[in-house]
Amino acid sequence: MELYYTFSVLIVLASFFAYLNLRFLKLPGTIGIMIIAMFVSLGIRFLGASIFPDTTKHFFTLIQEFDFNEILMGAMLNFLLFAGALHVNISDLKDQKWAIATYSTISVVLSALIISALLYYIAPLFGISIPYIYCLLFGTLISPTDPIVVLGILKQAKVPKHIETKITGESLFNDGVAVVMFAVVLKLATDVNFDATFGSVSLLFFKEAVGGIVLGGLLGLTASKVMKQIDDYKVSVLITLSIVMGGFLIAKGLHVSSPLAMVIAGLIIGNFGKSVDMSEQTRDYLGKFWELIDEIMNAILFLFIGFELLLLPNISEQLVLGVVAIFIVLFSRMLSILIPVKSILRTNTYSRGSLIVMVWGGIRGGVSIALVLSMPAGEWKDLFLEITYIVVLFSIVVQGLTVGKLANKLLK
Repeated sequence: MELYYTFSVLIVLASFFAYLNLRFLKLPGTIGIMIIAMFVSLGIRFLGASIFPDTTKHFFTLIQEFDFNEILMGAMLNFLLFAGALHVNISDLKDQKWAIATYSTISVVLSALIISALLYYIAPLFGISIPYIYCLLFGTLISPTDPIVVLGILKQAKVPKHIETKITGESLFNDGVAVVMFAVVLKLATDVNFDATFGSVSLLFFKEAVGGIVLGGLLGLTASKVMKQIDDYKVSVLITLSIVMGGFLIAKGLHVSSPLAMVIAGLIIGNFGKSVDMSEQTRDYLGKFWELIDEIMNAILFLFIGFELLLLPNISEQLVLGVVAIFIVLFSRMLSILIPVKSILRTNTYSRGSLIVMVWGGIRGGVSIALVLSMPAGEWKDLFLEITYIVVLFSIVVQGLTVGKLANKLLK
């Protein structure tokens, strides 16, 4: 009942904020909901206790007890990745396969290393000495571009197709690498008995990533075959729901990457299942159902990102370091794109404008917040939560609202 009550409150607020945004702000839907939620959070934080003390206390408790990491990483992310992959053209990904593979693996690792080194040397200038292992931890949690945010924003931004495909493909696949990196570094930072060798880390990554890809392939092919035999839109919707929900349980039991499994399953059903094995009516209903699921969950996600402001211990205490972290993350993003382009991909097809849009389009979001919230309580968790929130806020609001205009200006 508590979970039902929480989701009821969030759905009511999301619908009300969506109406306010559409009626007055007229911003992209998810960003508008998040901004309204932030202003409400500020009002609650500074005025709520004096005006509505009981309601404010109850709402604070509700937000604090909401396990954002478990709900996002364990449930919502799978729905949103499947819904996003369902509408991605796999032939577009094939055309950019080497770039996407490089950006979702090597670039994520490079970004984490560069961010950690810069933070380690810059933070003491502001009176904060952070151990390198924790700097690396921050690098791993802030490096992945958020697939949910990226897919939601790029749908509305007028970005050239080849750039959109690279950023979308990268964001769909880089979570597996980032989550494994984060888990290993967190274990190194908190478990003195953990022996992280190259072999053990490689085996962990191989099991998580390859296992998730294989599981997603099996789920997608099986679902496509079953849906072909019945071709009924109601049953097809139920089958895809079972793929997402049951697939997550299987992935969790096998200790493989459920995000990668959902991406692969969504790509297979969206490209091969829908085009070959379904009638027009089934394709239409299935597409609209998952588009609606995508919109509803995105609204709840951005609403909660706005309300995360209530969880920050002190909004302004690390404001300067948070602003510095924005520049560190953007600079690291630039190098993590530029170095592979010049060394591994060895291509000259990227114009200066394309590279700028690639850097600016690497938007951070809920995944980074979920990872920082999963850290055990300690002296660095509150610091990282504050600067992560500042980076994510800048990324979604400033980068998200301007990436389309920037692309139009630089890539005419």
